[in-house]
Amino acid sequence: MSATISDCVRRALHSYFRDLDGQPPHAIYEMVLNAVEKPMLEVVMKQANGNQTVAADMLGINRNTLRRKLTDHHLL
Repeated sequence: MSATISDCVRRALHSYFRDLDGQPPHAIYEMVLNAVEKPMLEVVMKQANGNQTVAADMLGINRNTLRRKLTDHHLL
């Protein structure tokens, strides 16, 4: 049985909280989004053979939004 993305995120967050060792957590939402978004964009762009229009359609987002995210993650 393979783990779902949700399972992987859940395990990673449990590890994150365990490893804090009493330190207060900070900016978890942004941390998780950044950790998931870049590899997702990399894989989808590869599946789309670098075609941003196809990748945007696969992701269900506007091509301009995809281009901004690719730029934000230094993938262009």
